[in-house]
Amino acid sequence: MANTPSNMLPLGTIAPDFSLKATNFDESYTFNDIKGEKGTLVMFICNHCPFVIHVIEEIIMIANDYTVQGIGMVAISSNDPVKYPQDAPDQMTEFAFKNDIDFPYLFDETQEVAKAYDAACTPDFYLFDSRNRLVYRGQLDDSRPGNNIPVSGSDLRNAIDGVLYNRNIPEPQKPSIGCNIKWR
Repeated sequence: MANTPSNMLPLGTIAPDFSLKATNFDESYTFNDIKGEKGTLVMFICNHCPFVIHVIEEIIMIANDYTVQGIGMVAISSNDPVKYPQDAPDQMTEFAFKNDIDFPYLFDETQEVAKAYDAACTPDFYLFDSRNRLVYRGQLDDSRPGNNIPVSGSDLRNAIDGVLYNRNIPEPQKPSIGCNIKWR
């Protein structure tokens, strides 16, 4: 299990656009399609990463708590499915179904979207405000597989609350830690 940190895209970066096919819905989505009225969370995840598996329930709870409040959500997998067949689109569909993922789970076949976001690991979180400016990138919380810290989503939840209630998002923002993206 790799411990790859986020690259920490500069705050204020405008959300890179994309057009990717969903694996859990029969359509493609752009950033504008998933954009929320108050903000947008872009997550890079995959099916097999122990770090993602460790936090997937909290990711689903965050989606359930915040999509109704105007936060758009999307998950993207950019892993090479040739070397990692467990991350192939058909397996993504199954993973989404098994984990009750109600937001689009997109496949980044060319890996260009991951490069545009400077994504490095799974999970990797990018929160944009209503003007599509990056206001948070980093970890879900301090929990990691095996460290006995309960999963709370506290860092990401505090950032989303900051967007919703026009509060400052605390600094420093800690990088996410996870499995490296499986590049071609």
